[in-house]
Amino acid sequence: MSDLTPEDSEAQEELQEAPPQPGPGDYAPSVAERLALFQRAGGVVVPLITTVFALLMGGIVIAASAPSHNPFSAAKGIFNGTGLNWLFPWVHGMERTNAAFNLQQTLLLTTSLILTGLAVAFAFRCGLFNIGGNGQYLMGGVISVWIGSSFVNMNPALHVILAIVLAVGAGAVWAAIAGFLKATRGVHEVISTIMLNWIAVWLGSWAFGQAGPLQNKAQITVPISNDIVPGAHLPVFWGSPVLAGLDVGFFIALVMPVVFWVLLNRTTLGYEVRAVGFNPEAARYGGINVKRSYVAAMAISGGFAGLASAVDILGWQFRLGQLDVPLVNAGFIGIAVALLGRNSAIGIPFGALLFAGLVQGTSTRNPAIQDVLPTQLAGNLTYIIMGLVLLFIGADLVILYIWQARKKLKFRPRRARLAEGPA
Repeated sequence: MSDLTPEDSEAQEELQEAPPQPGPGDYAPSVAERLALFQRAGGVVVPLITTVFALLMGGIVIAASAPSHNPFSAAKGIFNGTGLNWLFPWVHGMERTNAAFNLQQTLLLTTSLILTGLAVAFAFRCGLFNIGGNGQYLMGGVISVWIGSSFVNMNPALHVILAIVLAVGAGAVWAAIAGFLKATRGVHEVISTIMLNWIAVWLGSWAFGQAGPLQNKAQITVPISNDIVPGAHLPVFWGSPVLAGLDVGFFIALVMPVVFWVLLNRTTLGYEVRAVGFNPEAARYGGINVKRSYVAAMAISGGFAGLASAVDILGWQFRLGQLDVPLVNAGFIGIAVALLGRNSAIGIPFGALLFAGLVQGTSTRNPAIQDVLPTQLAGNLTYIIMGLVLLFIGADLVILYIWQARKKLKFRPRRARLAEGPA
């Protein structure tokens, strides 16, 4: 006779009817989880593959330019021109001194490219393509020069803070114009930022030109601004202040990716910006003010670009001239930095270091590259590699397509055999 009660019998029947629970080895990730895994892997692997492939193509360009050009010698010259050989303990004497100077220049360029890369990336996260970094950088530079060359007797710390804050505000206002036009009139931000870039160029050329409001008063025939007063200089912690040593603006640039991440992931504004970037209509249906998000995202992006110009002017440049204004390209390189860095707070500093190293390593001032490449090719090699990076930046889609095609080819014979049936 069974000792089970009726309740125990019912529980046993329910256990027998319940489907077996999956074991540790039976777990199958969902489609969303697999996609997230691919995206995380692509965020690291694809930029590396893109960079390597672009560098290889650059080597092919070097080899094809003349039979005597050796890509390996050119790569060594570029590397030494970046100053990264300073990290090697076996570099001594004058070579180490030159390497230190080159590395300082590379990190100065990295500073501004981190900030202009963030300026592009923040707008991207809201679904906006901010290619107006150059104009925003220029407006911040104009304000930096104006404030930095004025108020001679102001407290140095307050002087620096005032110049930086107003430069950030100038860049933010200049970018917010494009955001406002997008929000109220539907003007595409690419068109408006291109136009604002040119307006900024002509405003800067007028301001520093002859009889311009910011032209220096000592030499009225020279279209250049007054120098920043010594009290407005950023402190230099490595190298000579006279020879553009590395200043504390580098640390400001290193902090800004953290600010970028916090704004996007730990604030209500960042949540709204990301929601609008994913789907504006869904965000609007959820109660988010899409127009305000457009203006705010562009303003914050412009603030990053204005900060980039402020640390350049106050840290090492100290002046702006009429001829300098059209040559500004930090905003355009920032686009490549943001794309290569996947618009992330971690990737952008590495992308900035790569492009800063290319600019410094291929500079005509680099004697190591002059011995192995002609001046014209060395000066344009950076832009060739940059263009290749932009061309291949969509390689993650190609890689995923090839991977899926490989799986289809792998299982096609088996499907064919099953379709034929038993012999």
